[in-house]
This record gives sequence, structure tokens and C-alpha cells, in this order.
Amino acid sequence: MIIAEHHNNKSMYIGVVLIGMLAVITGFIHNYFSPNGIAIVGDWDSSKGVITAKPKNDPVLHDRELTDILYVKSLFDQKECLFVDSRDADSYQQGHIEGAVSLPVNTYIETIEEFLTTYPLTTCIVTYCSGRQCDDSHILAQHLVTEGYTKVSVFIDGYPAWEENGFPVERN
Repeated sequence: MIIAEHHNNKSMYIGVVLIGMLAVITGFIHNYFSPNGIAIVGDWDSSKGVITAKPKNDPVLHDRELTDILYVKSLFDQKECLFVDSRDADSYQQGHIEGAVSLPVNTYIETIEEFLTTYPLTTCIVTYCSGRQCDDSHILAQHLVTEGYTKVSVFIDGYPAWEENGFPVERN
């Protein structure tokens, strides 16, 4: 009788482990094929650029990133590019790069038409947000490229670094 109970417990334990393994495998398969799957790997080292969880529709393209703040400042000084703030309107009003245009990612659909009629597709654009932990500037850059803009870069250190360096800012 004791042997039979031990055998039943062992069988039940093996069954629970197999069901658990099947659930995990099914979860990974579903995640892999889902368009909104959760990233298993990512770029978490901010010294290499904007951090990203690398979702399937990852907007972060490190090739687009401007990492040298002095180079970004020279673009600003030469007035070669339009600086576009991708943060929300409140953040923009609290402080932004002098002369920057506000085009918040969270209101993109409502505001893009006016932007398109104001700035030609050949405009050199530098998007920015709140630094390397923020991917709004990358999301905005991708939207603008989709609209047809051909010269779009992302200032990865964003407004905080600009302000810390004492470069020109405006507050509304």
C-alpha cells in the first residue's frame, strides 16, 4: 500500500512538472508569434545609446542617434536643422531647446497635418525627448520618416543634457 501511494505521488509530481513545462513552452511560442510580444532581450546599456527592450516594432535605430552634444550644438548654432521636441506639451512648456517646435508623440495624429504643411519633407530634423531612458524621440523620428522626411536624427541625451550644459533654452 505504501509503495502504491509513493508511485502515485511520483506520477502526480511528474505530471505537474510536464504540465508546467508545456505551459512555459506554449507561452514562449505565443510570445514569439504575437505582434505585441514581450521582449526577451534588449539594449540596456545607456552608454551605447537609447535603452530599448527591443520589441518587434522597435523604433530605436542607433544609426539615427546623435551622441556628441557639441556636434548637436553646432547644428543648432548653424541653424541647419529644426529641433523637434517629442515630449508632452507640459514638459515642453516647462522648458525646451530654444526655437524647438513641439510635436508630442502622444498627440501626433492630431498635430502632424499642420507640421507637414509648415515644414517641407527636405527639412533637416533633430528630434529629442528626456534622455537615453526615453524612446519618444525615436518613435517620433520613425513617424516622420514614414511621412517622407529624409533627414531625421535623434539627439539621444535630450533636453536634460542640453539644459545641464547651459545651452539656450526657453520656457513658456
